[in-house]
Amino acid sequence: MPDNEMPNKLPVSVVIVTKNEELNIAGALQSASVAQEIVIVDDYSTDRTIDICRAYNTKIYQNHWQGFAPQKQFAIDHAQGPWVFLLDSDERLTPELVLELHQVVSEAAYDGFYVSRKNFFLGKWIRHGGWWPDNTLRLFKKDLANMHQRQVHEKVVLDGRAGKLRNPIEHYSYRGISDFIKRMDIYTTLSAEEIAKTTVKSYTFAFTLRPMAMFLKMYLLRLGFLDGVRGFILAVLYAFYTFLKYLKAWEKEKIAPQK
Repeated sequence: MPDNEMPNKLPVSVVIVTKNEELNIAGALQSASVAQEIVIVDDYSTDRTIDICRAYNTKIYQNHWQGFAPQKQFAIDHAQGPWVFLLDSDERLTPELVLELHQVVSEAAYDGFYVSRKNFFLGKWIRHGGWWPDNTLRLFKKDLANMHQRQVHEKVVLDGRAGKLRNPIEHYSYRGISDFIKRMDIYTTLSAEEIAKTTVKSYTFAFTLRPMAMFLKMYLLRLGFLDGVRGFILAVLYAFYTFLKYLKAWEKEKIAPQK
């Protein structure tokens, strides 16, 4: 098959969970339109998300939000094909990746595959600070995988051999600073719930040294300064993210709820 010739249908079930994603979902669906099946699990969106999904050849299920891992597991369970690709609404499959997916699925040398993500921030691909290659397990045999059940930073657990794809997915993570801060509030709350399950020996250490360590790791050790002002902004934001999640954990543990 010539390199520029695209096969008809990709023998993979692409699964996506949504909630008010009208600004992102069309790009994700367009990039995945070559898949033999697209499964959408929607948390009763109030915008145009469902209408946009109906314009594509998708199977739509609505399910009240259970958390990232349970919601994605619900979507995986509704996939009909033996191979599943887990895609977020702000991610895109590239034509090069689709061709590679055809190849690896037909060869079936592994039971799952890690894929790198090209993360974009403020209009630019971020190559440092820990944002690249950002490998994550996304393609897998349905019968050999399940979601690790945790509040945030959920991942696929594979009972089998994993390979690595050459081509990345594109990830347009935040529409701007305000969007980052809005999501930060959500994710730090979930992270605080995870922290609350552990024992924090010193919140003074967590409030001071941990945020500083995060900034230094991203900006210096992981060469975030090579991404210019965006690298600096991200290092500052993630340092504040670290401070905020421990602050919320402290609040949850030390401050009694108001009666």
